[in-house]
Amino acid sequence: MKVLVLGNGGREHALVWKLRQSPRVSKLYCAPGNGGIEDEAECLPVNLKSLESLVALGEKIRPDLTVVGPELPLTLGVVDEFTRRGWPVFGPTKAAAQLEASKSFAKEFLQRHHIPTAPYAVCDSIDEVRSALTHFHLPVVVKADGLAAGKGVVIAATKEEAAAVAAEMLNGKMVGAAGARVVLEECLEGDELSFLVLSDGERVAPLVAAQDHKRVGDGDTGPNTGGMGAYSTASIIDDEMRDWLVHHIARPVVEGMKAEGAEYKGVLYCGLMMTARGPMVLEFNCRLGDPETQPILMRLESDLVEALEASIEGRVSDGDFKWSPDASVCVVMASGGYPGTYDVGKNIVGLGAAAGIEGVKVFHAGTSKRAGEFYTAGGRVLGVSARAPELQTAVARAYEACEKIRFDGAHYRKDIAARALKK
Repeated sequence: MKVLVLGNGGREHALVWKLRQSPRVSKLYCAPGNGGIEDEAECLPVNLKSLESLVALGEKIRPDLTVVGPELPLTLGVVDEFTRRGWPVFGPTKAAAQLEASKSFAKEFLQRHHIPTAPYAVCDSIDEVRSALTHFHLPVVVKADGLAAGKGVVIAATKEEAAAVAAEMLNGKMVGAAGARVVLEECLEGDELSFLVLSDGERVAPLVAAQDHKRVGDGDTGPNTGGMGAYSTASIIDDEMRDWLVHHIARPVVEGMKAEGAEYKGVLYCGLMMTARGPMVLEFNCRLGDPETQPILMRLESDLVEALEASIEGRVSDGDFKWSPDASVCVVMASGGYPGTYDVGKNIVGLGAAAGIEGVKVFHAGTSKRAGEFYTAGGRVLGVSARAPELQTAVARAYEACEKIRFDGAHYRKDIAARALKK
């Protein structure tokens, strides 16, 4: 079968890597792909911001299965268009993808369906922000309503800072059109958890849990990013908590979306805060997370194609996945200046030495390839990932690999999974 992966990041490289392992895949495409993906799939040009471009690509290759990596094509309606043409595609429709495309929609949906989340306020003007802030304790979280690549969230220590951040969002200076509306939210304390499930519109099957590291600096310091690393172990949550999350969060979301006329198929990513009051929803993603996908797929031992088809065809079950008990970790190597302004075109060396370490797989995110050499082409450049029977060994392998890779300005967090190792 011909399989098309849409996207060009580390998540898409991990998808390509896993899909290649299926005996059913005879031809694998990735559009637009990146330097590292070129070695594992045929990369084709496409404009991920243009529905017309995406449909034209589908017409050209007529894929037997399309896997949508990033959020933007989903919010444009690529699933709707491909489905209308009879091309099997994995992911939610444009209507269902509102859960990620609009934080205000998600918060109001959670409230309607009595799913636990932090108190919030939706504001369309700075006057509304100042008025709403009188009802919040400090610190307060300010979120851009729309898609902002993981960077539209600021934790403000004072109400003056919160108002200033909201003003920058509302006037388009911080995250463009994504900040035309803002959401204020109570700042929750606890450990973050990435809990993903596979849905066919009615049933859900959980994936193994992972924990992301959003802040750019060690000790969760500095600004938010798209994610600087993640890990997955069998011990992140126990079976009882997993079942609670399925029954009280994931399944009610899928049932609620269906009741509201927007059947949810695909992966539902529940970004949670495990608070003293219990798990609460921070956000939804309507696709696999990045960098969580890398450690999650490193633990997957069953055929990914079979699971994706179960979602599309309406036959999801708990037997869709077989997982390794091993631990896995991904450390993101980023360009100098990320998540702010950064340069590209820096030569990357040491990839072969890193890949030679037992249990290591280097997933490319922002890279290009010219004359056999790899160069930086984005903010998050590589997802250096490793798997081992124990988390400590997986972490050690990933960092050993990071030390062998060099490019000008490279930086990465040195404490991925550190809290789990202390426990």
